[in-house]
Amino acid sequence: MSGTARHSYRVRIAGTADGGSRIPDLTPREALERWLGKLRVDRAESTVSSYAYRLKLFVDWTEHEGIDSISDLTGWDIESYETHRRNQGIEPLTLKRELETLANFLEYCANIELVDDALPEKVTPPKVPRDAHVDESMLEPEVAEALLQHYRTHPEKRATRGHAVLEVAWHTGARLGALRGLDVDDYDAEEQYVAFHHRPRKETPLKNSTDGERLVGLPEAVCEILDEYLARERHEAFDDHNRRPLFASQLGRPTTNTLRIWMYLATVPCHYTECPHGRERETCEFVDYSKISQCPSSRSPHQVRTGSITWQRNRGVPVDVVSKRVNSSPSVIEEHYDKPSKFEEMEKRRRQHLDQLDLDADTDNGGADE
Repeated sequence: MSGTARHSYRVRIAGTADGGSRIPDLTPREALERWLGKLRVDRAESTVSSYAYRLKLFVDWTEHEGIDSISDLTGWDIESYETHRRNQGIEPLTLKRELETLANFLEYCANIELVDDALPEKVTPPKVPRDAHVDESMLEPEVAEALLQHYRTHPEKRATRGHAVLEVAWHTGARLGALRGLDVDDYDAEEQYVAFHHRPRKETPLKNSTDGERLVGLPEAVCEILDEYLARERHEAFDDHNRRPLFASQLGRPTTNTLRIWMYLATVPCHYTECPHGRERETCEFVDYSKISQCPSSRSPHQVRTGSITWQRNRGVPVDVVSKRVNSSPSVIEEHYDKPSKFEEMEKRRRQHLDQLDLDADTDNGGADE
């Protein structure tokens, strides 16, 4: 060995898609799956699913157009896809949301060098009138009050599961996932509040993760309903994580769809009045469990939330207080949820100025203010 020259060799190994120096050649579908997987770490599954649905249409379009690598995407492709969706006659607001999600996805791709840095900026969501952002369908405050009064005074319906769900949903303005995630131990009867916790590892995340955790106070009358419900009506059931759901089915924690149906069932107006659509409850097909959502007057959890926020604002609760209770920013509440009627608008925002317009008012102030 002493007379033999010694050489050292370096073997260069190509990078990989999971951390090497070589940029992977991913299809749009592969890139999308990677992005969604990243989002699942700290986003609610419902949010990830909505993103996946919006971008599935884009991925399907790229495959139809023969775009095999996401790095091949150009601004012309983005414009062509937008034109394709416009030609399908979709609502401007739907198109706006789809393109905003596409821009977020491409920003992720640009950040990890899958596409050109400038590509996300070439996505131009349309400007949509403010009114288009508002879903006018909600549980009207007067209907909610009539429903709750009916439940509270009816000997057989008081403190039933549907009644308890509606009471908590209406008085907290909570989202569907937050209601579903409540445990019996999250309700404090003595201090009169419910606690919303982010528990993604136990399959009950909050939409805004830990930022959505909060304590929400309940009126005494609502606590009385919950106490009766727990003592008499709640199924003594556990979920897969040995937790006791506050709103339980015989099998444990309900699915989101099951809880949604419970809300539809709880909000049909024929509980307390004649059918506004001229039907007889005994023969109406919509009161069937599988068709209750088709009743024109039943309301989903989101529509109950919208009505609750509107009701809280109309009763004079400051927007910053409502914001903390329902876990939504003041600006979002004012834009999407705070929907007073024309009369309520006048009462809340204009009535205080009417004295200045009264001809009989004392005007001895040196003339009108400039």
